[in-house]
Amino acid sequence: MADNANKHKEANEFIIQGVTSNGRPFRPSDWAERLCGVMSAFGGGGMRMPNAHLRYSPYVRPTLLEGIKSVVVSEELRKIEPMAYHFVLNFAKDNDLRVVDACLLPEPDERT
Repeated sequence: MADNANKHKEANEFIIQGVTSNGRPFRPSDWAERLCGVMSAFGGGGMRMPNAHLRYSPYVRPTLLEGIKSVVVSEELRKIEPMAYHFVLNFAKDNDLRVVDACLLPEPDERT
């Protein structure tokens, strides 16, 4: 009998790091916030979110990873808006940025 709990899960997110393939920091320094701001309209359910300019999309959000400005992109974006998904991938490719498949774990509950 197969143990479903031990099956390998595919990454459901990828991370674009603000480092080029030759190790140089990507500029401008606020690139992650700018990219996430452009993508803020894509919220979910295939609809644009009201007041999107006030928050980031849950599918494209800035983060700091190992001290490097980065952007976490959910694979769900591909399902709700394929063109936006390809825009983000092409941004990383065109700027020679490091892309890492990942599955970020939720923050631990502070009560535990």
